[in-house]
Amino acid sequence: MTGVRAKPWPLLALAALASLAMLATTARSEPSATRGKAVYDSYCVICHGDQGDGKGLMGIIHRAQQNGFVVTVYPRDFTAGVYKFRTTASGDLPTDEDLIRTVTNGIVRSGMPSHKDLTRAQIEDVVEYIKSFSPRWTEELPGDVVEIGPPPKHVGTKASVQKGNEIYALMKCGECHGETGLGDGPSSANLKDDWGDRIVPFDFTSGPLKGGTRTEDLARTFLTGLDGTPMPSYDQTITLDQQWDLVSYCLYLMQGGDEGKSK
Repeated sequence: MTGVRAKPWPLLALAALASLAMLATTARSEPSATRGKAVYDSYCVICHGDQGDGKGLMGIIHRAQQNGFVVTVYPRDFTAGVYKFRTTASGDLPTDEDLIRTVTNGIVRSGMPSHKDLTRAQIEDVVEYIKSFSPRWTEELPGDVVEIGPPPKHVGTKASVQKGNEIYALMKCGECHGETGLGDGPSSANLKDDWGDRIVPFDFTSGPLKGGTRTEDLARTFLTGLDGTPMPSYDQTITLDQQWDLVSYCLYLMQGGDEGKSK
């Protein structure tokens, strides 16, 4: 019929669908502790417990023998709000990305598995729920990320290894980790974490670090320390260049080398 304009229903319908999709995306953008509890109950509660105190049905998640000692690894107690693996300074809360990375990748040789089968949204939700176990998350903000930067070109060179060996001795790393990095130093038999559980120093010859396998991950440990353990931050005690040299020496120990050691 001439002179009558047809109603653009298809266009209106598409516009409505687009608006609904936008609303759904907006609603989904904020992590939800409520949704996270469902994820936690499915994947985490068996180890970390329904109170987040690490007292789940699998109260002991890993046992290993090192230097004649049986080492027992317990699930993390989220109620304390203390985390080893962070990109923030010692004593600070981790960032959400720190927690997301740990949940996603897991922690090697600890019993904490990777959860790469979960979606990013599910992981963000469960992180939000995990934070509900400790009042620290309502009283404090996460710390600023400690910038590390890429490894300098001299890391791993013979000169850097030699300097790192000197720093290793200066900082008395051998007291815990042993002269050759085996985790058998004179203090190793008496070390405990903040919960009073026995903890052993890392054996640099045993494989990948729990905090990550990259050179930067080792450097981050020296910068931030491992909260809840006897491993301190060296941020205020040695320079960044010295820390990179220490990284060189520890990498050398991990490769089983014996050059650069004190005679």
